[in-house]
Parts: sequence; structure tokens; C-alpha cells
Amino acid sequence: MGLEDEIEELREEIAETPYNKSTEAHIGRLKSKLAQKKEKLENQSSSGGGHGYAVEKTGDATVALVGFPSVGKSTLINALTNADSEIGEYEFTTLNVNPGMLKYRGANIQILDVPGLIEGAAGGRGGGKEVLSVVRTADLVVFMLSVFEIDQYERLRHELYENKVRLDTEPPNISVRKTHKDGIQVTMRDTVSLDEGTVKDVLRAHGFVNADVTIPHDLTIDELIDGVMDNREYLPSIVAVNKADLIDEDYLPTVNEDLREHGIDPDDAIFISAEEERGLDVLRERIFDALGLIRIYMDKPGRGVDREEPLVLREGDTVGDACEKLGGSFDERFKFARVSGDSAKHDDQQVGQGHELADEDVLRIVARK
Repeated sequence: MGLEDEIEELREEIAETPYNKSTEAHIGRLKSKLAQKKEKLENQSSSGGGHGYAVEKTGDATVALVGFPSVGKSTLINALTNADSEIGEYEFTTLNVNPGMLKYRGANIQILDVPGLIEGAAGGRGGGKEVLSVVRTADLVVFMLSVFEIDQYERLRHELYENKVRLDTEPPNISVRKTHKDGIQVTMRDTVSLDEGTVKDVLRAHGFVNADVTIPHDLTIDELIDGVMDNREYLPSIVAVNKADLIDEDYLPTVNEDLREHGIDPDDAIFISAEEERGLDVLRERIFDALGLIRIYMDKPGRGVDREEPLVLREGDTVGDACEKLGGSFDERFKFARVSGDSAKHDDQQVGQGHELADEDVLRIVARK
């Protein structure tokens, strides 16, 4: 029996096993085996060669446009950026990853028009593994759906999930530390619904013999396995609904109902027409906000405040992060900084490298000579 058959057998057994406290540990073991066999199959496929899509990440952040073939991704990236992606009225037009640069609010945001996914992409169909490997390197996923095929959303999310991409969620809060004796010791809060025996079985299934495991918050078996394997990518996502120009206003309630049915709040979806370039201003703004970018205006000695080309950082970044991005010897020569803006208690507040910056702060770094 081949690996693919073993994987299918495990999936069937998991689907047929009712989940309750008495079967929890068994399901945990099955899911652990499934995760390991999928990993083994992926490694075998990777070692077999093939052409990937090596894309150099540039700019302040990278966005992957994800959709099934001929949904309009190439038209959209051409409208958003200076890319020149081939456009056609047939499927599989984009055969390579086409990068373009979106310039917005002083930020340079790389947009990747990846080849259209097909069902089974995570298993390698249609070069899917290569495409998905590019998506894993992005900072944000923009799902592009046709207004007439909202059901594409769940299928796309499934393909990404199968390729170890976890969307719109945080990594599980779990600590696993290998030890040299005493077996597997589990410390977890009363609020954790998983049985301690289940946790130990999952760890053993992944080769742990001695370990200290700490679980401070409730989590599912799947999240436990994700935390143990520690090779998942956690990315935010937004949804753009294309071809909105092709529907009448009377049809909009039907579309909204389809969105809700597939787990999308209509207020969160961005209705666009890539062909007519409608709704793109809203999409640009949502991309910027979803990436959590902030603009820092540098106060340069003798030249004043540069508001034309801000230093672009991420929410939560500090003066130290600004020094690192500026490069040079700022880290070594740093003396102190002065900040004005929302993060400062007053204008020209003197701060150290640990000070957290806010959008549109003015920053002046004072360095030793």
C-alpha cells in the first residue's frame, strides 16, 4: 500500500470515528499519524525535483493573490501595480509567479500573482505544491473570488490548510521542552478540555519520550498537533469579490447570503471590478491595514522631517527595529532617540531602543560619532 492510500485510509477512519471523551485519544493518534504521513509524502515529492517558483521578496511587505484559474487575478495586479501579467479568457493563463509593486501611503507592497490554484493543489495537482510554497512566504493572503462562485472560498482555504497555512489565527500557545528522563510531564489549566492522556499520546506519536509540556489555554487536537510539529505558517487574509460590475443590485442579497453561508461577513468582503477598476481604493486601504504597516517620518539632521518617503515598519515595532531597518551602524552608535506623535507623551520625548512606535510618528535618532 502506498503513502497516498494510507493517508486516505486514515482520513476515512477519522471521519467515521465519532468524537467523544472515550475516542479522543484514539483520534489524536490517528491525526498525528496522518500529519506525519502527509509530511513524508511531501518530502518525497520535493526530493523528486521539479520546477519551483523562486520569487525574491522585495519592498515593505508581500501579498499573495490566491484564486482559482481565470478569476481575474492578472487583471487586478495590472490595475494595482506596474506588473505586466498575461491576461486571457481561458484557464491557466498565468504559468509563472508575476510580481508587481503596489505603492500606497509611502509603502512599497509586493503583490504576487501566483498561478491559479486547482482542487488538489496541496497534493501536487497542477503544480500546486510549488504555487503554495510561494503563498507560505507571503505576509498576507488576498482571496480573489468570482461574484458567481463564492463557494470557491472554502475550497481555497482547504488547499492552504492542507499545505500547513493557518489563516486568521494565532499559533497555539503550547510549550514543549525535551528532557532526559521522567517521561512526558503535562502541565495545563483546568480550562483545557483535552485529556492529559490524549496530550501524551499525541506527543508519543511524534517521537517524544521525555518532555515537559505546558498548555495554558484550551486548544483542539489539531491545534495541539500544529504546535508540536511547529512548521505551520500563520497569515492574515482578506476577501475580494471580483466581477461585481456584472450583477444587478437586486442580486446583491443573494451574493451576501452566499458569503454568509461560506463563513464570510459581507461587511468584510471587498466588492471590486478588476476590469473596470472599481473598488480598488478600498482594496488598497484594506491591504495596508491588514498588513499592520505603520509609517515613521524620519527627522534628518539639517534636512528636516521627510514626509515623502517614510520608514515603513509593522505595528508593535520599536525604535530598535527602526535602527535595524535603517542599517548602517545605528545599532552600535545609538545614543538615544526623540519621538513626537501618538506614541510619545509629549513632543520630542527622549526614548531608548525599546520604545514602541505608532503610525506617523516623527523619529530622530541621535548617534554617537
